[in-house]
Amino acid sequence: MGDRLVEIGCVELINHIPSGRHYHVYINPQRSMPEEAFRVHGLSEDFLADKPLFKAVTADFLDFIGDAPLIIHNAAFDIGFLNAELERAGHRPLGNPVIDTVMLARDKHPGARVSLDALCKHYGIDNSRRTLHGALLDSEILAEVYLELIGGKQVSLALIAETRVSGADAIATRIVAARRPVPLPSRLLADEFAAHEKLVATLGPESIWAKYADVMGGGDNVAAQ
Repeated sequence: MGDRLVEIGCVELINHIPSGRHYHVYINPQRSMPEEAFRVHGLSEDFLADKPLFKAVTADFLDFIGDAPLIIHNAAFDIGFLNAELERAGHRPLGNPVIDTVMLARDKHPGARVSLDALCKHYGIDNSRRTLHGALLDSEILAEVYLELIGGKQVSLALIAETRVSGADAIATRIVAARRPVPLPSRLLADEFAAHEKLVATLGPESIWAKYADVMGGGDNVAAQ
């Protein structure tokens, strides 16, 4: 018998940020464990003996990944194993888009070592727990490496900022909508209101005053908020 899968580990990213969902399973390869493979992952034949066969976990695995892009380090290697197991289980090969972080790393760092450990060292990512090859831990580390390869923490900070701005807009809209039914009478004189309008015009179209002027009402009602 040839080489077989013994473990699958995946973590879910939404907008490049780990969602907290993951998929992890050990698999009985139905064969003896070569010594060289055991030295890599530390999974013995005895440990795997009572684990499920791949065909028993295929549906759960495919349900977890759906049609999402798969981010894999040295993708051709892993996809080859997965498709071989899928064929044995009577399934079609994977059709998901694949992002190979080895190729990304080679493009970004020509001539440099692009192993997962080397990239962790380059980007200052803690991989001290990685004493052996483990699918779930490697996926968690790869998520951090991938974020660095596509632009680093600026990407996640931008997404967080965008989320906060959207949330602030929603809150502002709710506040304005709540106030609108009972507008306060204006306490501004005509020249004071004119000065206010002139100031608002200098703030630009992205200011809260400009964006919600139509919700707040017009004229004196805006000035009174």
